[in-house]
Amino acid sequence: MKFLVKKILPLLIFVIYGISSAQNTPGTPCFPGQPCSKPASPIDMYVYVLAIVAILMIAFFAKKYKTEKI
Repeated sequence: MKFLVKKILPLLIFVIYGISSAQNTPGTPCFPGQPCSKPASPIDMYVYVLAIVAILMIAFFAKKYKTEKI
């Protein structure tokens, strides 16, 4: 029972909240007489930079903690 309350229930609540608060209509609304345009992506070219930084941080901290334990 403790496992259910401590692990499964918060995860289930988090998933339900995430699904319920998701955006159901992408983009800006189209009004008569105005052309519809695609919305700008909030993360354009920074995805590559963030991926490289994440890999470097993982390598740095893995090496740091590996050398401290020996």
